[in-house]
Amino acid sequence: MSKIARWEPENEQFWRETGSKIGWTTCGVTTFSLIFSFCTWFVMSAVVVRLPNIGFKFTPMELFWLAAIPGFASGVLRLIHSYFIPIFGTRPVVSIATIIKIFPMIWLGFAVQDTSTPWSTFMIIGFLSGLGGGDFSSYMPSTSIFFPKRLQGLALGIQAGIGNFGVSIVQFVTPWIVGFSIVGGAYGAPQLFTKIDVIKDVAVTKNDAGVVTDIVYKNPAFASAVLVTKDDNGLVNDVTVQETAVTKNMQVDLKRNDAGAVTDLTLKRVVKKDMWVQNAAFWYVPVLILAFILSVIFLKSISPSALGFKDASISKQMMKQFEILSTKNRALTHTWNCTITYIASFGSFSGYAAAFPMMIKVIYGGFDGAPDPLKFAFFGPLIGGLSRAITGGFFDKIGGSKGMHWCLLGQIAGCLALIFGGYLTPTGLEKFPVFVYIMLWIFLMTGINNAATFRQYPIVFAYSPAKGAQMLGWTGAWAAFGPFIFASLIGMSITKTGSAITFFAGAAIFYAYAFIINWYYYTRKGAERYDWGTKGTWWDTAKSSWTGGQ
Repeated sequence: MSKIARWEPENEQFWRETGSKIGWTTCGVTTFSLIFSFCTWFVMSAVVVRLPNIGFKFTPMELFWLAAIPGFASGVLRLIHSYFIPIFGTRPVVSIATIIKIFPMIWLGFAVQDTSTPWSTFMIIGFLSGLGGGDFSSYMPSTSIFFPKRLQGLALGIQAGIGNFGVSIVQFVTPWIVGFSIVGGAYGAPQLFTKIDVIKDVAVTKNDAGVVTDIVYKNPAFASAVLVTKDDNGLVNDVTVQETAVTKNMQVDLKRNDAGAVTDLTLKRVVKKDMWVQNAAFWYVPVLILAFILSVIFLKSISPSALGFKDASISKQMMKQFEILSTKNRALTHTWNCTITYIASFGSFSGYAAAFPMMIKVIYGGFDGAPDPLKFAFFGPLIGGLSRAITGGFFDKIGGSKGMHWCLLGQIAGCLALIFGGYLTPTGLEKFPVFVYIMLWIFLMTGINNAATFRQYPIVFAYSPAKGAQMLGWTGAWAAFGPFIFASLIGMSITKTGSAITFFAGAAIFYAYAFIINWYYYTRKGAERYDWGTKGTWWDTAKSSWTGGQ
């Protein structure tokens, strides 16, 4: 299929008669595909919390690394993808990027069925899952060049926001879909899921010889259900559990010395059930095939010459795009600024989305009645994605820099609340609800911030639509390291210091730095490349006398 030779979205007549239909069709198809790119990108973060329960002997830090590695891969791949759209076009890039993601999903589906699969193999699969995050830097530049500037915030907000739902989908669907066999078990046998929760509402008293003399119950309901047998000397001889609604699935482990006396005991709740963890990966395969077919049929590509590339050769186009890293038109300064602020927005969103399930499991998983991470983790990406989708048009009116200004302050407040409220060092589950609410607040702020950035960056590079598209891909590439950076640093903070306080203190400082950059260059009165929405932008003033070229 030939490429579109004429593309003038800023021309009202062209947009009304030709561009609008093509633009919104492209946005619709690529958004559908992007949803499942995000799903495959984050599937490992949903699977890792199940691996210890089906027989894999990985350490908490190894599990954090598995959640992190897709982010590392996506960051590397986005640096490559950020150059594809202006060179090769939307149709071939999105089509190929969609279909190749079936391979890591098939591999993961088989790997989880064999508990002898080594950690290194899962790391490779996790890296390949990063394909689903890498192609984001092709989707965003594609959408930006298909729409006029006045609609870019809306279109990009819708696409990125709805695409972000993929993170929430994978964390919401996974607990459900792994609970039953698909197509009569044709995709593999179940794994035995075993969940063991140690009951901490029970303590023991011992004599000077270290032998248990009694059990102390913090939960009064245990008194009538946990039966203690003592010998003539008043020492505990045996403990049995009668099954009630309170003690269902409860077992007792006794430790005895060489003389047979009880020296310690542990009450635990043991739940065993069949689980088809492979379903978490396999179900994406037919959906990805459908997205591939839609992409081949409905997507179009714009000719490089229609985007301002006079020399259509690949080498010349690549060199042209590298100008965002040059000092021409102060491009390098603004490339750095946009990269920092996008790591603070989307990098934070994707990073927290990858780490949130493991944070719940590690920080709150050791208490009686510990929550299932995946029953809560999906709310964060859902709120972040929804807020991003519905606020894009709003920032077309007020300007992206103003939105970023307030959202960064909100992110700082969230980090400080976690630290000083004691929600990262709990002594029980009573702090868990507020911990979740604060994390959801941070997700909300990062989601709105994401919408603001995608209005702002094309305005910063308003003198060149191609460079604006390139900047969306470039910043998205570096922000895609978010899952790798956040999950690994949170894991190391917990492993090295015993809590995630060190990480969130550093995050607050980083957000403050991004806030200063945004205020100085883009928000304050007299800012170099301000964006105040319908009240005007720097380009409205500069374009009549601009001599910098594209």
